[in-house]
Amino acid sequence: MVYRIQFSPKIHQSKIIVQPPKRSVDIVVISDVHLGTYGCHAKELLFYLKSIKPKTVILNGDIIDIWQFSKRYWPKSHMKVIKQIMHWMTKKVKIYYITGNHDEMLRKFSGFKMGSFKIVDKLVLPVADEKKAWFFHGDVFDVTMQHSKWLARLGAVGYDLLILINRFINFISEKLLNKGKLSLSKKIKNSVKSAVKFINSFEQTAADIAIANSYDYVVCGHIHQPEMREITNEQGSVVYLNSGDWIENLTALEYTDGKWSIYKFDAADMIHVKQHIEETEPSNSQLFEELLAGFNLMRAT
Repeated sequence: MVYRIQFSPKIHQSKIIVQPPKRSVDIVVISDVHLGTYGCHAKELLFYLKSIKPKTVILNGDIIDIWQFSKRYWPKSHMKVIKQIMHWMTKKVKIYYITGNHDEMLRKFSGFKMGSFKIVDKLVLPVADEKKAWFFHGDVFDVTMQHSKWLARLGAVGYDLLILINRFINFISEKLLNKGKLSLSKKIKNSVKSAVKFINSFEQTAADIAIANSYDYVVCGHIHQPEMREITNEQGSVVYLNSGDWIENLTALEYTDGKWSIYKFDAADMIHVKQHIEETEPSNSQLFEELLAGFNLMRAT
């Protein structure tokens, strides 16, 4: 356990902030965060990001939701996630931003590099035992994205509304009825045959292409469905992985000591940490100034 003493100039007294030790992770994969939307669990994500010490970070698409971005909604927690990523950049942690459909505007800057940060459309990385992992967001397999983007955008707005309704229902379920949480979108995905068929087709298509290219792992996002399993066809097999999302599942992929695993956020962890950690709450303007200072530092170096 690490202790840090912070002094408050306004009240002239000190407070002890307890910082739990960070876990070392070789590769962390995060996707479908959708910063800038009401459904994003930025506080939970920030807790997770601060709990690890990664060597390589792969942001596998839809990190910032440019489709639904609005100046009226950008909470401090969303800004803090960006600040944490920039903090890693100043520490020279390798960061790959793989573009997705909700942040497809960044595809204009594919190949852009600043320090340890790089924007790409897809990525192939060697991992332990001379194995290769293929990373991409996955929207290229979505027929709706290819032919009816207006319908996909309309669906994104509907999905965000469904998440808000879901939160209201869960509040009533937990506070008034003493029952657990439920996920409306998961129920829809699992009950509608076309949705189940799409997910299965998505996973099989990604696996088939990976096998044809002799990749050992194929890592996707996009469908908000965390998964880790071996998929085979007549040509061979591949390990298919999906990092899920930070809207419903609150999951990420971790690669450490030659093994992949799915991280699932546990609300109990955050409650426990909240009992010991007291954080100051800077304004958005202060956070922006800190981000700008970090950017200038990276540009200078």
